Amino acid sequence: MKKNTIIVTALLTVMLFGGCGNNNNAQESDSAINAVAEENAQESSENVSESLPEESAENISESDEIAEQDQEIAELADGIYTAEFTTDSSMFRINEAYENKGTLTVENGEMTIHITLISKKILNLYPGLADDAAKEGAELLLPTEDTVTYNDGMTEEVYGFDVPVPALETEFDLALIGTKGKWYDHKVSVSNPVPLEDDEQVKDAVSLEDGTYSMEITFEGGSGKAEILSPVTVTVADGKTTATVQWSSPNYDYMIVDGEKYLPINTEGNSIFEIPVLIFDEPMDVIGDTVAMSKPHEIEYTLTFYLDTAVKE
Repeated sequence: MKKNTIIVTALLTVMLFGGCGNNNNAQESDSAINAVAEENAQESSENVSESLPEESAENISESDEIAEQDQEIAELADGIYTAEFTTDSSMFRINEAYENKGTLTVENGEMTIHITLISKKILNLYPGLADDAAKEGAELLLPTEDTVTYNDGMTEEVYGFDVPVPALETEFDLALIGTKGKWYDHKVSVSNPVPLEDDEQVKDAVSLEDGTYSMEITFEGGSGKAEILSPVTVTVADGKTTATVQWSSPNYDYMIVDGEKYLPINTEGNSIFEIPVLIFDEPMDVIGDTVAMSKPHEIEYTLTFYLDTAVKE
């Protein structure tokens, strides 16, 4: 570039000292200047063309990534999923019994997640900003009463909410109001949806038509002093499968299956329970609380329900 500038300056100097006496010289000078200008323009064009591809490639790559994410979200089929629910505050979070997860429902492309909170101190939610939530006519989200069963068998009534989800993997505004009567802004996000039937904690066991069946089981766990007797009675009704199980001992005061606590259905004799059947032909985790020891003690067991042994009664 400096070389071209020097040449142009030299030519202009020649023209000034030479005057206008020679048209041929003027034409030659004009041609030289035009040649240098063309060379400069070509050089500038090359510099621009060298810088564009890298930026364009970055923009294209970013656009492709966004399009891929949008396609993944669009391909989330109608159904029920478990999904992670993340907030920006430790005071506003999923109940510990649910491990930061809620139940995501997708229907006709619309997504809603049910979340269970830690108490009843949050009275309403609003999908948006606190200022808008406080306006007259704002459509607030009303709470549901959820029963939570903890690992120690204790239960608690808390509030839950059905929250509209505008997009996955992206933060959105969700305002809340508590017992103090003031609205607060929060950012939340929903991510990592897993179809409910693929969740290890929940299996669809409805493989029989409605009716009552006798079914063989195997029982494992504990010290071997007590067990659940086989066969058991399995009932299928309205899409739900339950089993009536009887212990060889009267000393069990509750059972826990899939986080829910179940009490015995009898008051005399060996302990009998009605529990859900979550899966056939694979071990299902259960907990039994025995009072046979000096103090109550929860013991982990597994039950396996064998579908091919089902005999309709």
